Amino acid sequence: MKATELREKSVDELQSELTENYKEQFKLRMQQSADQMSRPSEMKRVRREIARIKTILSEKKVAGK
Repeated sequence: MKATELREKSVDELQSELTENYKEQFKLRMQQSADQMSRPSEMKRVRREIARIKTILSEKKVAGK
């Protein structure tokens, strides 16, 4: 998801997206440890998505003060 799309979401929606991405990252890590990972690039995508969401959450926190 693009950063512009994420900026339009509320803090609660972003928190739920973050939780979903953490769960997906965990699943991918388990697949990687069991050598069952079909697309290693997914790890990179999820990691970057988490970073995007965290960045936007911190921007909203600073803007809210």
